[in-house]
Amino acid sequence: MSPPPQQPLTSLQDNLVVGLPSLPDLFLTALSVCLLFTSSTSKSHSITATRCPFLSFPLNPRRFLKIPAMSHSATLPRRHNFASPQSLSDWLKPRLPSDSFASWGIKPGTKNVHNLWLELAEGETSLADSTPPIRTVQVVTVRVAGKHGKFLVEAYQELSDGNVRKRGRPLSEKMKPNEDPESAAVRAIREELGSVIIGGGEAGVIEVEDIVRIDPNSYEMRVEEKVSDSYPGLPGCYVLHTVCATVEGLPEGDFCTYEVEEYGASEEKNLADKAVSVKKHYWTWVSADSIKP
Repeated sequence: MSPPPQQPLTSLQDNLVVGLPSLPDLFLTALSVCLLFTSSTSKSHSITATRCPFLSFPLNPRRFLKIPAMSHSATLPRRHNFASPQSLSDWLKPRLPSDSFASWGIKPGTKNVHNLWLELAEGETSLADSTPPIRTVQVVTVRVAGKHGKFLVEAYQELSDGNVRKRGRPLSEKMKPNEDPESAAVRAIREELGSVIIGGGEAGVIEVEDIVRIDPNSYEMRVEEKVSDSYPGLPGCYVLHTVCATVEGLPEGDFCTYEVEEYGASEEKNLADKAVSVKKHYWTWVSADSIKP
């Protein structure tokens, strides 16, 4: 049996070239695959599509009470170490609208540069080196449930400068470095509601941990971007950790509590005295559908 006739090399090369896509076709195919991958990735990572600097957290966080303590050194690295409120003020002035910055501590309900300096010094806040800077802060929000399906809301605050600031939101508190949401929630309840639920007497001082029950399935997290009400002109990125809880011993009607010294633990007592602090909290019970998201 005679071998099949061999095809000329040039003919084989021509057939291979015909069978392969051209370079433009390869480029378009690769581009389509990239666009498809990018589109699917952006949908599944939409929670991280934010202007918040330094922000990094799992896309599917584990249920509350199983979440490891979040280190602010990972999510809110301190970009600046301002020696004093004056050095912070000098850094902020060219980066913020002059009329907005001038209203800090002057406009009713606002805080001053001493407040922001203390937040930075205690690791509660971080500022991005941008114009304008972006203030990033992690906040725990506690939806305290009462009788008849109602929830506790802070109606307004009385400040140390004599002004009153409207709130209309559940109990909330800035988180400390390396603090998990559960610990932050208990601390917030102790500091802002403690004056009506903690006392002396024959039974001794009540431990907050003994009268607080946090729903382990209630944990939610979201990111909110808005200009700060406390610091006009300063954009804010708020990482909000929300939980639901019940607290024994709370009054059934409207009531007022006294704030534990807001900056009492600060080593800079002389600077803390110059900051605007909260002296009283005024609380009311509202239906769930009236709480702002």
